[in-house]
Amino acid sequence: MDQMSFGDAEYAGKRKQTRREAFLAEMDKLVPWSDLLGLIEPHYPEVGRGRHPYPIAMMLRIHLMQNWFGLSDPGTEEALVRTRLKRLWTRKRS
Repeated sequence: MDQMSFGDAEYAGKRKQTRREAFLAEMDKLVPWSDLLGLIEPHYPEVGRGRHPYPIAMMLRIHLMQNWFGLSDPGTEEALVRTRLKRLWTRKRS
């Protein structure tokens, strides 16, 4: 759905996996996603009361990424806009 930018096109041509890619792939394997989502879900906002909340899995991934990379709130927002890898990783289904 997203249009590929010039930066995305350049990134798509890479052959070697970066350390960041390797780290996020490892975290996908190690983090117990379903257990964490189960703990958070009872406290997460429900659909129907005001604005629709972001998907719970996406918010968990963003929060963890923010902590792992030591990003501030504005830094996280900028990382999601500028870095295709981080944007795609947060959209994964857990």
